[in-house]
Amino acid sequence: MKDFIKVENVSFRYDSNDTVNKYVLNDISLNINKGEFVALLGHNGCGKSTMAKLLNAMLLPEKGKVFVNGLDTSEPDVSYDVRKTVGLVLQNPDNQLVASIVEEDVAFGPENLGIEPDEIRRRVDEALKAVDMYEYRAHAPYKLSGGQKQRVAIAGIIAMQPQCLVLDEPTAMLDPKGRDEVMATIKKLNREKGITIVLITHYMDEAVQADRVVVMDSGKILTQGSPREVFSEVELLKRHRLDVPQATELMYRLVGMGFPAESLPLDEDECIDRLSKILK
Repeated sequence: MKDFIKVENVSFRYDSNDTVNKYVLNDISLNINKGEFVALLGHNGCGKSTMAKLLNAMLLPEKGKVFVNGLDTSEPDVSYDVRKTVGLVLQNPDNQLVASIVEEDVAFGPENLGIEPDEIRRRVDEALKAVDMYEYRAHAPYKLSGGQKQRVAIAGIIAMQPQCLVLDEPTAMLDPKGRDEVMATIKKLNREKGITIVLITHYMDEAVQADRVVVMDSGKILTQGSPREVFSEVELLKRHRLDVPQATELMYRLVGMGFPAESLPLDEDECIDRLSKILK
């Protein structure tokens, strides 16, 4: 379905009575298709986390509209349905883990939705298997690694069966192993279960795995497109003090020194391929 999420001319500031206070988001529009994997990039303070909360109806726009699966988030009595549709995963998993046992934590959301016990049991098992944490179901969350905690937090959201996951820098506090675990889980949920993914990240190697990259700056969309389209705009991104993947940066510098290249690589394998052709 096209336009599963629609952001139409949205402006937002945290204190609408403060005329001096700048808008965090300023007349921004964005469409996200059902089943799409979108990465949202930008500096701290550019409005990414605010956008995440608007998609989940934790915040409502001051101007403009946000529609989630046809629901206008600013309408009365729709927040419950919006949050069932769009699950929000925060940066620090400790802020989302509430129980002393993993499976009890995953069951917390469905229990609050009034789901029948047998269905909760089925959902908990399915969610833990989806994030490869089923064997840890009887463990205490505090004994888990950061990546394992984040996967349990994701399981707690998907047990409520949302159609979309918005993840606000879910790997920012993790080591490389934990980051890889969480990214593998996100891609699996997107590709195998068709869950729409909105990933807010500042890691370029995570962004290149998305279907589409949206770059924000100063509360507006700077550019968007496929990872290859966006990261080919090296000069634009650099003018706005934004990074590109390391493989792209290396080849960009080599091209600047006169080395030929058909296109800029996005990852190490592509970079090795380009370098092999240059060195032949």
